[in-house]
Amino acid sequence: MKKLLLVACLIVCLFHTCAAAGPLEYDVVVVGGGGAGLVAATAAAEQGSSVIVLEKMSYLGGNTIRSGGVINAVDPEPQKAQGIEDSTDLHFKHTYEGGDNKANPELVRTLVEGALPALQRALDRGLKIYPEITTATGALWPRTHRLVEPAGTGWIRVYSESAAKAGVEIRKDTKVVSLLREEPLAGRVYGVKAVDKAGNELEIHARRGVVMASGGFGADVKLRMQHNPTLGPDTPTTNHPGATGEGIIMSQDIGAAVTGMDFIQIHPHGDPKLGDLTGRASDFVQKYIYVNIEGKRFVNEAERRDVQVAGIMAQPETRMFIINDKNGVSDPNIFGDHLDDLLAADRVQQGDTLAELAEKIGVPAAALEATVARYNELVKQGKDVDFGRPENTLQQTIETPPFYATPRVPTVHHTMGGLVINKEAQVIDRRGEVIPGLFAAGEVTGGIHGTNRLGGNAITDINVFGWIAGTNAAK
Repeated sequence: MKKLLLVACLIVCLFHTCAAAGPLEYDVVVVGGGGAGLVAATAAAEQGSSVIVLEKMSYLGGNTIRSGGVINAVDPEPQKAQGIEDSTDLHFKHTYEGGDNKANPELVRTLVEGALPALQRALDRGLKIYPEITTATGALWPRTHRLVEPAGTGWIRVYSESAAKAGVEIRKDTKVVSLLREEPLAGRVYGVKAVDKAGNELEIHARRGVVMASGGFGADVKLRMQHNPTLGPDTPTTNHPGATGEGIIMSQDIGAAVTGMDFIQIHPHGDPKLGDLTGRASDFVQKYIYVNIEGKRFVNEAERRDVQVAGIMAQPETRMFIINDKNGVSDPNIFGDHLDDLLAADRVQQGDTLAELAEKIGVPAAALEATVARYNELVKQGKDVDFGRPENTLQQTIETPPFYATPRVPTVHHTMGGLVINKEAQVIDRRGEVIPGLFAAGEVTGGIHGTNRLGGNAITDINVFGWIAGTNAAK
Protein backbone atom coordinates (compact mmCIF):
# COMPACT_ATOMS: atom_id res chain seq x y z
CA MET A 1 0.00 0.00 0.00
CA LYS A 2 2.81 2.37 0.91
CA LYS A 3 4.48 1.62 -2.43
CA LEU A 4 1.27 2.45 -4.32
CA LEU A 5 0.92 5.73 -2.45
CA LEU A 6 4.55 6.58 -3.22
CA VAL A 7 4.04 5.91 -6.95
CA ALA A 8 0.87 7.99 -6.93
CA CYS A 9 2.68 10.88 -5.25
CA LEU A 10 5.50 10.68 -7.80
CA ILE A 11 2.98 10.78 -10.68
CA VAL A 12 1.21 13.79 -9.17
CA CYS A 13 4.53 15.57 -8.59
CA LEU A 14 5.66 14.82 -12.12
CA PHE A 15 2.37 16.14 -13.51
CA HIS A 16 2.66 19.39 -11.57
CA THR A 17 6.32 19.79 -12.53
CA CYS A 18 5.51 19.38 -16.24
CA ALA A 19 2.51 21.68 -15.98
CA ALA A 20 4.61 24.30 -14.20
CA ALA A 21 7.28 24.10 -16.88
CA GLY A 22 4.78 25.18 -19.52
CA PRO A 23 5.75 25.92 -23.12
CA LEU A 24 9.37 26.01 -24.25
CA GLU A 25 10.62 29.54 -24.78
CA TYR A 26 13.26 30.99 -27.10
CA ASP A 27 13.89 34.42 -28.52
CA VAL A 28 13.54 33.18 -32.10
CA VAL A 29 11.87 30.08 -33.52
CA VAL A 30 12.89 29.04 -37.04
CA VAL A 31 10.63 26.66 -38.97
CA GLY A 32 12.73 24.63 -41.42
CA GLY A 33 16.32 23.42 -41.47
CA GLY A 34 17.16 24.08 -45.11
CA GLY A 35 19.43 26.80 -46.41
CA ALA A 36 17.21 29.77 -45.59
CA GLY A 37 16.39 28.47 -42.11
CA LEU A 38 20.01 27.83 -41.15
CA VAL A 39 21.09 31.23 -42.46
CA ALA A 40 18.29 32.91 -40.50
CA ALA A 41 19.13 30.96 -37.35
CA THR A 42 22.79 31.93 -37.61
CA ALA A 43 21.94 35.60 -38.13
CA ALA A 44 19.64 35.67 -35.10
CA ALA A 45 21.96 33.73 -32.81
CA GLU A 46 25.03 35.78 -33.69
CA GLN A 47 23.12 38.80 -32.33
CA GLY A 48 22.77 37.07 -28.99
CA SER A 49 19.29 35.58 -29.38
CA SER A 50 18.39 32.12 -28.15
CA VAL A 51 17.27 30.23 -31.27
CA ILE A 52 15.67 26.88 -32.03
CA VAL A 53 15.32 25.35 -35.51
CA LEU A 54 12.50 22.86 -36.03
CA GLU A 55 12.93 20.50 -39.00
CA LYS A 56 10.28 17.92 -39.84
CA MET A 57 12.65 15.67 -41.77
CA SER A 58 15.32 13.47 -40.20
CA TYR A 59 18.03 15.47 -41.96
CA LEU A 60 18.97 19.09 -42.62
CA GLY A 61 19.27 20.69 -46.03
CA GLY A 62 15.86 20.83 -47.69
CA ASN A 63 16.02 21.63 -51.38
CA THR A 64 19.26 23.56 -50.87
CA ILE A 65 21.32 20.43 -50.38
CA ARG A 66 19.84 18.95 -53.58
CA SER A 67 20.49 22.06 -55.64
CA GLY A 68 23.50 22.75 -57.82
CA GLY A 69 24.69 25.04 -55.03
CA VAL A 70 25.68 27.85 -57.41
CA ILE A 71 25.06 31.47 -56.45
CA ASN A 72 24.64 34.55 -58.61
CA ALA A 73 26.42 37.67 -57.42
CA VAL A 74 27.93 40.60 -59.27
CA ASP A 75 31.60 40.33 -58.30
CA PRO A 76 33.61 42.97 -60.21
CA GLU A 77 37.18 41.81 -59.56
CA PRO A 78 37.01 38.22 -60.91
CA GLN A 79 34.48 39.23 -63.56
CA LYS A 80 36.75 41.98 -64.86
CA ALA A 81 39.67 39.53 -64.97
CA GLN A 82 37.55 37.35 -67.29
CA GLY A 83 36.46 40.27 -69.43
CA ILE A 84 32.90 40.21 -68.10
CA GLU A 85 31.04 43.50 -67.78
CA ASP A 86 28.33 43.41 -65.14
CA SER A 87 26.49 45.54 -62.58
CA THR A 88 23.76 45.21 -59.98
CA ASP A 89 21.52 47.19 -62.33
CA LEU A 90 22.04 44.54 -65.02
CA HIS A 91 21.42 41.75 -62.50
CA PHE A 92 18.21 43.58 -61.54
CA LYS A 93 17.19 43.89 -65.18
CA HIS A 94 17.82 40.20 -65.91
CA THR A 95 15.98 39.07 -62.76
CA TYR A 96 12.99 41.39 -63.11
CA GLU A 97 12.50 41.02 -66.85
CA GLY A 98 13.40 37.31 -66.66
CA GLY A 99 10.32 36.92 -64.44
CA ASP A 100 8.13 38.83 -66.92
CA ASN A 101 8.09 41.95 -64.71
CA LYS A 102 5.83 40.14 -62.24
CA ALA A 103 8.13 40.33 -59.21
CA ASN A 104 8.15 43.02 -56.53
CA PRO A 105 10.87 45.44 -57.74
CA GLU A 106 11.82 46.34 -54.17
CA LEU A 107 12.50 42.67 -53.37
CA VAL A 108 14.49 42.22 -56.58
CA ARG A 109 16.63 45.27 -55.73
CA THR A 110 17.21 43.88 -52.22
CA LEU A 111 18.22 40.55 -53.75
CA VAL A 112 20.78 41.85 -56.23
CA GLU A 113 22.34 44.41 -53.90
CA GLY A 114 22.62 41.88 -51.09
CA ALA A 115 24.12 39.14 -53.24
CA LEU A 116 27.85 39.90 -52.92
CA PRO A 117 27.69 40.67 -49.17
CA ALA A 118 25.83 37.37 -48.72
CA LEU A 119 28.51 35.48 -50.63
CA GLN A 120 31.23 37.19 -48.62
CA ARG A 121 29.56 36.25 -45.32
CA ALA A 122 29.63 32.61 -46.36
CA LEU A 123 33.26 32.83 -47.51
CA ASP A 124 34.17 34.35 -44.15
CA ARG A 125 32.57 31.30 -42.51
CA GLY A 126 34.51 28.77 -44.56
CA LEU A 127 32.67 28.37 -47.88
CA LYS A 128 34.99 27.43 -50.75
CA ILE A 129 34.33 28.46 -54.36
CA TYR A 130 36.16 28.12 -57.66
CA PRO A 131 37.68 31.35 -59.01
CA GLU A 132 36.08 31.05 -62.46
CA ILE A 133 32.80 32.89 -63.01
CA THR A 134 30.33 30.80 -65.03
CA THR A 135 26.70 30.86 -66.19
CA ALA A 136 24.19 28.51 -64.56
CA THR A 137 21.40 27.00 -66.64
CA GLY A 138 18.99 29.85 -67.32
CA ALA A 139 21.08 32.45 -65.47
CA LEU A 140 21.26 34.73 -68.54
CA TRP A 141 24.69 36.16 -67.65
CA PRO A 142 28.09 35.02 -66.36
CA ARG A 143 27.82 35.97 -62.68
CA THR A 144 27.51 32.44 -61.28
CA HIS A 145 29.91 31.20 -58.57
CA ARG A 146 30.44 27.46 -58.25
CA LEU A 147 31.15 25.75 -54.94
CA VAL A 148 34.07 23.38 -54.44
CA GLU A 149 31.84 21.04 -52.42
CA PRO A 150 29.21 19.15 -54.44
CA ALA A 151 25.62 20.27 -54.88
CA GLY A 152 24.43 22.42 -51.97
CA THR A 153 26.42 20.58 -49.29
CA GLY A 154 28.77 23.52 -48.80
CA TRP A 155 25.96 25.86 -47.80
CA ILE A 156 24.46 23.41 -45.33
CA ARG A 157 27.85 22.58 -43.83
CA VAL A 158 28.82 26.24 -43.40
CA TYR A 159 25.55 27.36 -41.87
CA SER A 160 24.86 24.30 -39.73
CA GLU A 161 28.37 24.71 -38.28
CA SER A 162 27.87 28.47 -37.86
CA ALA A 163 24.50 27.94 -36.21
CA ALA A 164 25.94 25.36 -33.80
CA LYS A 165 28.85 27.64 -32.95
CA ALA A 166 26.38 30.44 -32.17
CA GLY A 167 24.42 28.17 -29.83
CA VAL A 168 21.40 27.34 -32.00
CA GLU A 169 19.39 24.32 -30.90
CA ILE A 170 18.28 22.10 -33.78
CA ARG A 171 15.49 19.56 -33.47
CA LYS A 172 14.98 17.21 -36.40
CA ASP A 173 11.98 14.90 -36.83
CA THR A 174 9.88 17.70 -35.35
CA LYS A 175 6.98 18.89 -37.47
CA VAL A 176 5.44 22.30 -36.93
CA VAL A 177 1.67 22.00 -37.35
CA SER A 178 0.44 25.52 -36.64
CA LEU A 179 1.44 29.07 -35.81
CA LEU A 180 0.33 30.74 -32.59
CA ARG A 181 -1.16 34.22 -32.93
CA GLU A 182 -2.76 36.38 -30.26
CA GLU A 183 -6.02 36.38 -32.20
CA PRO A 184 -6.99 34.22 -35.18
CA LEU A 185 -6.33 37.01 -37.71
CA ALA A 186 -4.84 39.78 -35.59
CA GLY A 187 -2.08 40.50 -33.12
CA ARG A 188 1.41 39.14 -32.82
CA VAL A 189 2.65 35.68 -33.82
CA TYR A 190 4.24 34.41 -30.64
CA GLY A 191 5.17 30.80 -31.34
CA VAL A 192 4.30 27.45 -32.86
CA LYS A 193 2.77 24.09 -32.08
CA ALA A 194 4.74 21.04 -33.18
CA VAL A 195 4.83 17.26 -32.91
CA ASP A 196 8.03 15.29 -32.41
CA LYS A 197 8.94 11.85 -33.72
CA ALA A 198 7.43 10.12 -30.68
CA GLY A 199 4.13 11.92 -31.18
CA ASN A 200 4.61 14.34 -28.30
CA GLU A 201 2.86 17.67 -28.77
CA LEU A 202 5.03 20.70 -28.17
CA GLU A 203 4.23 24.36 -27.71
CA ILE A 204 7.19 26.63 -28.35
CA HIS A 205 7.03 30.36 -27.76
CA ALA A 206 9.14 33.03 -29.45
CA ARG A 207 9.86 36.11 -27.34
CA ARG A 208 10.98 38.06 -30.41
CA GLY A 209 9.98 36.42 -33.68
CA VAL A 210 9.17 33.35 -35.74
CA VAL A 211 10.93 32.76 -39.08
CA MET A 212 9.03 30.63 -41.59
CA ALA A 213 11.63 28.93 -43.80
CA SER A 214 9.83 25.67 -44.57
CA GLY A 215 10.39 25.66 -48.34
CA GLY A 216 8.11 25.32 -51.35
CA PHE A 217 5.65 22.72 -52.55
CA GLY A 218 7.23 21.14 -55.62
CA ALA A 219 6.95 17.63 -54.14
CA ASP A 220 3.24 17.90 -53.30
CA VAL A 221 1.39 16.74 -56.41
CA LYS A 222 -2.06 17.73 -55.13
CA LEU A 223 -1.06 21.27 -54.16
CA ARG A 224 1.00 21.64 -57.32
CA MET A 225 -1.91 20.63 -59.55
CA GLN A 226 -4.31 22.82 -57.59
CA HIS A 227 -2.35 25.86 -58.69
CA ASN A 228 -1.09 24.59 -62.04
CA PRO A 229 -3.30 21.79 -63.45
CA THR A 230 -1.05 21.38 -66.51
CA LEU A 231 1.51 19.60 -64.33
CA GLY A 232 0.18 16.07 -64.20
CA PRO A 233 0.77 13.58 -61.38
CA ASP A 234 3.49 11.81 -63.36
CA THR A 235 5.65 14.92 -63.83
CA PRO A 236 8.98 14.20 -62.08
CA THR A 237 10.53 16.60 -59.59
CA THR A 238 13.97 17.53 -58.31
CA ASN A 239 12.49 18.37 -54.89
CA HIS A 240 13.12 16.50 -51.67
CA PRO A 241 10.10 14.66 -50.18
CA GLY A 242 9.50 17.32 -47.53
CA ALA A 243 8.80 20.13 -50.01
CA THR A 244 5.05 19.96 -49.47
CA GLY A 245 4.01 23.52 -48.66
CA GLU A 246 2.64 23.23 -45.10
CA GLY A 247 4.39 26.43 -44.06
CA ILE A 248 2.46 28.39 -46.67
CA ILE A 249 -0.85 26.87 -45.62
CA MET A 250 -0.40 27.35 -41.88
CA SER A 251 0.64 30.97 -42.48
CA GLN A 252 -2.49 31.50 -44.58
CA ASP A 253 -4.49 30.08 -41.68
CA ILE A 254 -3.45 33.04 -39.51
CA GLY A 255 -4.06 35.60 -42.26
CA ALA A 256 -0.95 35.68 -44.43
CA ALA A 257 -1.25 36.69 -48.07
CA VAL A 258 0.25 34.66 -50.91
CA THR A 259 1.31 35.57 -54.43
CA GLY A 260 2.27 33.79 -57.64
CA MET A 261 1.25 30.31 -56.54
CA ASP A 262 0.74 29.23 -60.15
CA PHE A 263 4.33 30.17 -61.08
CA ILE A 264 6.02 26.77 -60.96
CA GLN A 265 9.39 26.34 -62.63
CA ILE A 266 10.19 23.33 -64.78
CA HIS A 267 13.92 22.66 -65.22
CA PRO A 268 15.16 21.41 -68.60
CA HIS A 269 17.86 19.18 -67.11
CA GLY A 270 15.87 16.43 -65.40
CA ASP A 271 17.28 12.92 -65.34
CA PRO A 272 14.87 10.70 -67.34
CA LYS A 273 14.77 8.04 -64.61
CA LEU A 274 15.36 9.93 -61.35
CA GLY A 275 13.85 13.34 -62.14
CA ASP A 276 16.73 15.11 -60.37
CA LEU A 277 19.54 17.18 -61.88
CA THR A 278 22.43 14.82 -61.24
CA GLY A 279 24.24 12.79 -63.87
CA ARG A 280 25.36 15.45 -66.35
CA ALA A 281 28.67 15.26 -68.19
CA SER A 282 28.85 19.04 -68.58
CA ASP A 283 27.61 21.79 -66.27
CA PHE A 284 27.83 25.17 -67.94
CA VAL A 285 26.29 26.52 -71.11
CA GLN A 286 29.55 27.79 -72.58
CA LYS A 287 30.58 24.16 -73.06
CA TYR A 288 27.59 22.35 -74.59
CA ILE A 289 24.63 22.39 -76.96
CA TYR A 290 21.23 20.70 -76.94
CA VAL A 291 19.99 18.39 -79.69
CA ASN A 292 16.67 16.61 -80.14
CA ILE A 293 16.20 12.98 -81.19
CA GLU A 294 16.69 14.12 -84.78
CA GLY A 295 20.19 15.33 -83.92
CA LYS A 296 19.33 18.98 -84.39
CA ARG A 297 19.57 22.09 -82.21
CA PHE A 298 16.16 23.56 -81.40
CA VAL A 299 16.58 26.38 -78.86
CA ASN A 300 18.98 28.97 -77.45
CA GLU A 301 20.71 26.96 -74.71
CA ALA A 302 21.39 30.15 -72.73
CA GLU A 303 17.74 31.23 -72.62
CA ARG A 304 15.42 31.34 -69.63
CA ARG A 305 14.53 27.95 -68.23
CA ASP A 306 10.88 28.24 -69.18
CA VAL A 307 11.85 29.04 -72.78
CA GLN A 308 14.19 26.04 -72.86
CA VAL A 309 11.47 23.77 -71.48
CA ALA A 310 8.95 25.04 -74.02
CA GLY A 311 11.49 24.18 -76.69
CA ILE A 312 11.88 20.64 -75.37
CA MET A 313 8.13 20.13 -75.08
CA ALA A 314 7.78 20.99 -78.76
CA GLN A 315 10.25 18.27 -79.79
CA PRO A 316 9.49 14.67 -80.77
CA GLU A 317 9.24 12.54 -77.60
CA THR A 318 9.71 15.73 -75.50
CA ARG A 319 13.29 14.96 -74.59
CA MET A 320 16.79 16.03 -75.59
CA PHE A 321 20.52 15.38 -75.19
CA ILE A 322 23.23 17.66 -73.84
CA ILE A 323 26.21 17.32 -76.20
CA ASN A 324 29.78 18.23 -75.29
CA ASP A 325 33.33 17.16 -76.07
CA LYS A 326 36.34 16.32 -73.91
CA ASN A 327 37.01 19.99 -73.17
CA GLY A 328 33.45 20.47 -71.97
CA VAL A 329 33.46 17.73 -69.35
CA SER A 330 32.87 18.66 -65.70
CA ASP A 331 34.61 15.96 -63.65
CA PRO A 332 33.30 15.90 -61.05
CA ASN A 333 30.20 17.88 -61.95
CA ILE A 334 28.53 20.27 -59.53
CA PHE A 335 26.69 17.37 -57.91
CA GLY A 336 29.89 15.42 -57.27
CA ASP A 337 29.29 12.87 -60.03
CA HIS A 338 32.42 11.49 -61.71
CA LEU A 339 32.40 10.82 -65.43
CA ASP A 340 33.59 7.20 -65.16
CA ASP A 341 30.74 6.41 -62.78
CA LEU A 342 28.19 8.06 -65.08
CA LEU A 343 29.47 6.08 -68.05
CA ALA A 344 29.41 2.82 -66.07
CA ALA A 345 25.84 3.51 -64.96
CA ASP A 346 24.77 4.25 -68.55
CA ARG A 347 23.66 7.75 -67.57
CA VAL A 348 26.07 9.37 -70.05
CA GLN A 349 27.11 8.02 -73.46
CA GLN A 350 30.58 8.43 -74.98
CA GLY A 351 31.78 8.18 -78.57
CA ASP A 352 35.23 8.59 -80.08
CA THR A 353 33.47 10.14 -83.04
CA LEU A 354 30.17 11.96 -83.40
CA ALA A 355 28.93 9.14 -85.60
CA GLU A 356 29.65 6.59 -82.85
CA LEU A 357 27.93 8.81 -80.27
CA ALA A 358 24.93 9.23 -82.56
CA GLU A 359 24.55 5.48 -82.88
CA LYS A 360 24.62 5.03 -79.11
CA ILE A 361 21.90 7.59 -78.46
CA GLY A 362 19.81 6.68 -81.49
CA VAL A 363 19.99 9.90 -83.52
CA PRO A 364 20.94 10.27 -87.22
CA ALA A 365 24.72 10.50 -87.45
CA ALA A 366 24.74 12.85 -90.43
CA ALA A 367 22.40 15.25 -88.67
CA LEU A 368 24.44 15.31 -85.46
CA GLU A 369 27.69 15.84 -87.37
CA ALA A 370 26.14 18.67 -89.38
CA THR A 371 24.67 20.27 -86.24
CA VAL A 372 27.99 20.26 -84.38
CA ALA A 373 29.89 21.50 -87.44
CA ARG A 374 27.42 24.36 -87.82
CA TYR A 375 27.70 25.26 -84.14
CA ASN A 376 31.51 25.29 -84.31
CA GLU A 377 31.29 27.63 -87.28
CA LEU A 378 29.05 29.99 -85.29
CA VAL A 379 31.50 29.95 -82.35
CA LYS A 380 34.35 30.93 -84.66
CA GLN A 381 32.19 33.70 -86.13
CA GLY A 382 31.28 34.87 -82.63
CA LYS A 383 27.57 35.12 -83.40
CA ASP A 384 24.73 32.59 -83.16
CA VAL A 385 22.54 33.66 -86.06
CA ASP A 386 20.54 30.42 -85.76
CA PHE A 387 19.22 30.63 -82.18
CA GLY A 388 20.63 33.83 -80.72
CA ARG A 389 22.95 32.61 -77.98
CA PRO A 390 24.77 35.62 -76.52
CA GLU A 391 28.42 36.05 -77.43
CA ASN A 392 29.61 35.38 -73.87
CA THR A 393 28.31 31.79 -74.21
CA LEU A 394 29.99 31.18 -77.60
CA GLN A 395 33.42 30.53 -76.18
CA GLN A 396 34.19 26.90 -76.91
CA THR A 397 33.82 24.66 -79.94
CA ILE A 398 32.81 21.00 -79.74
CA GLU A 399 35.51 19.23 -81.71
CA THR A 400 37.92 17.45 -79.35
CA PRO A 401 37.11 13.74 -78.93
CA PRO A 402 35.76 11.86 -77.15
CA PHE A 403 32.23 13.26 -77.35
CA TYR A 404 29.48 12.89 -74.75
CA ALA A 405 25.69 12.89 -74.62
CA THR A 406 23.51 13.25 -71.52
CA PRO A 407 19.76 12.53 -71.93
CA ARG A 408 17.46 15.07 -70.24
CA VAL A 409 13.72 15.69 -69.73
CA PRO A 410 11.74 18.52 -68.07
CA THR A 411 11.23 18.20 -64.30
CA VAL A 412 9.46 20.28 -61.62
CA HIS A 413 12.13 22.30 -59.87
CA HIS A 414 11.08 25.47 -58.03
CA THR A 415 7.85 27.08 -56.85
CA MET A 416 8.17 30.84 -57.27
CA GLY A 417 4.94 31.57 -55.42
CA GLY A 418 4.43 31.77 -51.68
CA LEU A 419 4.06 34.17 -48.77
CA VAL A 420 4.04 37.88 -49.47
CA ILE A 421 6.94 39.62 -47.72
CA ASN A 422 8.46 43.10 -47.72
CA LYS A 423 12.14 43.95 -48.01
CA GLU A 424 12.54 43.42 -44.25
CA ALA A 425 11.32 39.80 -44.71
CA GLN A 426 8.19 40.55 -42.70
CA VAL A 427 5.13 38.54 -43.74
CA ILE A 428 2.21 40.61 -45.03
CA ASP A 429 -1.42 39.77 -44.38
CA ARG A 430 -4.37 39.82 -46.77
CA ARG A 431 -5.09 43.45 -45.88
CA GLY A 432 -1.59 44.50 -46.87
CA GLU A 433 -0.41 44.95 -43.29
CA VAL A 434 2.63 43.46 -41.53
CA ILE A 435 1.95 40.44 -39.34
CA PRO A 436 3.90 41.29 -36.16
CA GLY A 437 6.42 38.67 -35.13
CA LEU A 438 6.34 36.65 -38.37
CA PHE A 439 9.16 36.65 -40.91
CA ALA A 440 9.84 34.42 -43.91
CA ALA A 441 12.68 33.52 -46.27
CA GLY A 442 13.47 31.08 -49.05
CA GLU A 443 11.16 29.12 -51.30
CA VAL A 444 8.23 29.55 -48.91
CA THR A 445 8.02 33.17 -50.11
CA GLY A 446 6.74 34.69 -53.35
CA GLY A 447 7.25 37.91 -55.26
CA ILE A 448 11.02 37.76 -55.67
CA HIS A 449 11.35 35.87 -58.98
CA GLY A 450 8.10 36.58 -60.81
CA THR A 451 7.02 33.94 -63.32
CA ASN A 452 10.50 32.50 -63.83
CA ARG A 453 13.52 32.21 -61.53
CA LEU A 454 16.96 32.70 -63.04
CA GLY A 455 19.37 29.83 -62.49
CA GLY A 456 21.65 30.64 -59.54
CA ASN A 457 19.24 33.15 -57.97
CA ALA A 458 17.65 30.69 -55.51
CA ILE A 459 20.84 30.38 -53.48
CA THR A 460 21.20 34.16 -53.60
CA ASP A 461 17.62 34.39 -52.33
CA ILE A 462 18.04 32.09 -49.33
CA ASN A 463 21.23 33.85 -48.27
CA VAL A 464 20.02 37.42 -48.68
CA PHE A 465 16.53 37.07 -47.24
CA GLY A 466 17.49 34.37 -44.74
CA TRP A 467 19.95 36.79 -43.17
CA ILE A 468 17.45 39.66 -43.22
CA ALA A 469 14.72 37.48 -41.66
CA GLY A 470 16.96 36.21 -38.89
CA THR A 471 18.38 39.64 -38.17
CA ASN A 472 14.97 41.30 -37.92
CA ALA A 473 13.34 38.45 -36.00
CA ALA A 474 16.03 38.88 -33.34
CA LYS A 475 15.27 42.57 -32.81
